[in-house]
Amino acid sequence: MYFPFDQSVLTTEAQSVVTEAAKYSNDGHATKIVVVGHTDTSGSPKYNAKLSERRAKAVADALVSQGVPAAVLGVDWKGESAPAVATGDGVKEPLNRRSTISINF
Repeated sequence: MYFPFDQSVLTTEAQSVVTEAAKYSNDGHATKIVVVGHTDTSGSPKYNAKLSERRAKAVADALVSQGVPAAVLGVDWKGESAPAVATGDGVKEPLNRRSTISINF
């Protein structure tokens, strides 16, 4: 799911993804779910690390609010270190402003 520039609040579309992921994981009795937050390269690496943490935690909190047990959740963040689209420093790339959800059964 993707985030607007410099934000960690879930969009309506992101909320839909969380709802689908929660249903899928709950129906299948997931044993481990890992949420990873990312940013683009705009901003300092230190700021982006915190922003990606907020994004990952926002997704994890939303999953828990949808009934996913916190005990199966893992949360990680990469800042700008693992872009989906390689860019130079300081580039606002929407595809890099994201969180991923990995579900294991």
